[in-house]
Amino acid sequence: MALYAELHRHLGGSVVPRVLWRYFERHSSDLISRFAEYPEFEDFYTRPRNTLDEYLELHTLVESVQTVDTLPYFIYRLVRGAYIFENLAYLELRYTPYLRTPEHLSQSARIDKMVEIVKVVGEASSQPEYPIVTSQILCMHTRLPYEVNKAIVDLAVQNRDYVCGIDVAGGDSHYADRMAEWISLFEYARSQNINTTGHFYETPAGCYPQLLPYLMRIGHGIQIPLLYPELLPDVARRGQCLEVCPTTYIQTGTLQDIRQLKLVFDRCFDAGVDIAICTDNAGLHNVRLPFEYENLLTYDIINFKQLQACQDAAFRHAFAWPYGQRPASLLNGLLQPETSNVLVN
Repeated sequence: MALYAELHRHLGGSVVPRVLWRYFERHSSDLISRFAEYPEFEDFYTRPRNTLDEYLELHTLVESVQTVDTLPYFIYRLVRGAYIFENLAYLELRYTPYLRTPEHLSQSARIDKMVEIVKVVGEASSQPEYPIVTSQILCMHTRLPYEVNKAIVDLAVQNRDYVCGIDVAGGDSHYADRMAEWISLFEYARSQNINTTGHFYETPAGCYPQLLPYLMRIGHGIQIPLLYPELLPDVARRGQCLEVCPTTYIQTGTLQDIRQLKLVFDRCFDAGVDIAICTDNAGLHNVRLPFEYENLLTYDIINFKQLQACQDAAFRHAFAWPYGQRPASLLNGLLQPETSNVLVN
């Protein structure tokens, strides 16, 4: 059985529609009062949007109910599904902890509460019955002030047992006005040996070459091979990996046809740039990681050899994978002596 690594999955967008519907039915029925039946809600929740900003508004629906008390409920179902239906051996969950704290509290009180959120997510993600290596990526956010985003980086520094890196989210078209802040925060994170990734070059409006040197991985990054292929040699030299999430670009209106990704993969493979295939928001898309693989193969965007290269890259660039090899290699090593004995006997 193949085992996979998922490097780009949002906690807010990971809740599958049926689980979210059941939670709303039991605890927040007012949030679904406009939907007569579940199919109407599923259609609303999973249908494509016109822009990335419109798409990101859906995150607020889930963030509002992912509190310190409810996070274990959502995470248990997330990890169970990832293990049983996706064969994941490794999962990085990313989210903004500040947005899971009570809104009625002061900013300083909410910052203090973030520690508890990280602990709850970490403990809930560790489930012996579903053995997946998990870690957290904490997302700074365009809607939050510098003080909060700095506190999020500090939180990553102070919680290395649970946190493997930082990110910035909130729509890549909104970074330009605060570029000096983002550079200083990423620079600070790197100075503290914190791993970095970020949502850049996802859309044509989110291309910031000045930020690239501070990233170890690039969240999405598809506009580099599409619009700025001259940057690929430097991306390869820095050993950066693109976190490509195929379904996302259709859901957000960034691409009109998934086959447009063929140029992304072809140019990255030619330039020696690694790609990890990811889901981004598996719940919002109502898809799982093996579907993303199958879809890319079905549309002849990649071949099986290239798929395996992407799967290998995912483990190689995983911030918290504790082994030097992917699971298949480890299993082969365990089985080899036994096979040899059978042949000898």
